[in-house]
Amino acid sequence: MSERLKIRTPKSPNSSKLPRIMARKSSLLKQTLIFSACTILIIYAFFNTFLSSSTAAATTGISATTSSLFAEQISRENLLEFPEKATENEKKVRVFMYDLPKKFTTGIIENHALARGSSDLSKVSYPGHQHMGEWYMYLDLSRPDLDRVGSPVVKVNDPEEADLFYVPVFSSLSLIVNPARAGTVPGSDPVYSDEKMQEELVEWLEEQEYWRRNNGRDHVVFAGDPNALYRVLDRVKNVVLLLSDFGRVRSDQGSLIKDVIVPYSHRINVYNGDIGVEERKTLLFFMGNRYRKDGGKIRDLLFQMLEKEEDVVIRHGTQSRENRRTATRGMHTSKFCLNPAGDTPSACRLFDSIVSLCVPLIVSDSIELPFEDVIDYRKIAIFVDTESSLKPGYLVRMLRAVSTEKILEYQKQMREVKRYFVYSDSNGTVNEIWREVAQKLPLIQLMINRDKRLVKKDSTEPDCSCLCTNQSAHITSL
Repeated sequence: MSERLKIRTPKSPNSSKLPRIMARKSSLLKQTLIFSACTILIIYAFFNTFLSSSTAAATTGISATTSSLFAEQISRENLLEFPEKATENEKKVRVFMYDLPKKFTTGIIENHALARGSSDLSKVSYPGHQHMGEWYMYLDLSRPDLDRVGSPVVKVNDPEEADLFYVPVFSSLSLIVNPARAGTVPGSDPVYSDEKMQEELVEWLEEQEYWRRNNGRDHVVFAGDPNALYRVLDRVKNVVLLLSDFGRVRSDQGSLIKDVIVPYSHRINVYNGDIGVEERKTLLFFMGNRYRKDGGKIRDLLFQMLEKEEDVVIRHGTQSRENRRTATRGMHTSKFCLNPAGDTPSACRLFDSIVSLCVPLIVSDSIELPFEDVIDYRKIAIFVDTESSLKPGYLVRMLRAVSTEKILEYQKQMREVKRYFVYSDSNGTVNEIWREVAQKLPLIQLMINRDKRLVKKDSTEPDCSCLCTNQSAHITSL
């Protein structure tokens, strides 16, 4: 019994080898998996490298081709490298001022002094008058660059660099050199000829290379007095004219498109006080020549209507120091200042009114005004058509109905734009004139290029650079 209990079941001959076989198979499986993974990684790496190289090569080829074409284009346009940021002066319109013969500039000042008995020409200066804007424009371009900070244009000394050419002739002063016009006073022989000056000026210009190059289209001339350069206007009508109005200029000679309307130089002192009506006891003030030609004939009619009205001061007076002092006091103490047409639609009195903060009452149906691209004159002036102004009592009733608050608003707006009408202000009239001149440059370049391709021009046809100016009366406004 015990022996049977000691008997054990014999083991299979392969039973001891089985674990070793399973371990070996597991090891082979791992090796196979590792080998397969490595093979896949090698294949992936190979194809990735190949494809990446091909793509990079293709991309490089495209980039190289594009870069080559771009470089070629830049080369064709002479842009071998991108320009640096332009300086302020490089952005501005470049102006060259001619060094005119003395007889067209300071010689006119000397002749003006000689005609009035001056014996010491070393002390003469440009005389004050309502069209002396030409003097301030000349002074501006005569100053060093450091003194012209803020100017819309930059002065250049090389004409080859210029966009525009300024002709600094004193055309308005030339008109008044002689105390009396030839033939108007018996026995008064003129010592100076404005007509001769005009002819000689054009002859000189027509000899200049840069005038002939574009027939004067890129030139700028100040002709503030309505009669300035009247004898030669047809020969210089291509230039940018700086005019006070178009009263004596034909539609084929001047236009708002080609030219610039400039203000008269004010002849009375600037009012520097505060806005208000307490010290302005007079309702309406006017002092000037009662008898004028053409549209100015309305002055006499207005005199007859207004001279007996209460709180209205209307006086006849010509230019003199005493009359200017009287006009200064009158404008500085009046709420409204009458501005009727003169021999031409405009007059210096308008600009005297503005710098006096005396609300202008404008009666001039064909008036053109300076800087209207930035100034809304309805905010600083009252416009009345000629027909309405001549109705008995119309003007006075209208003005008395204007509230104090409205007058103060007019004064506030005038104070804000006053600098536009002060030639001596470093950021005043001169800069604003240059700003408007600079805006003409694209049109000037267009007309220059257009002229070069025209085969034949019919002189009877209006030039497309001209536009008829004010063709209808303005609407009465408050």
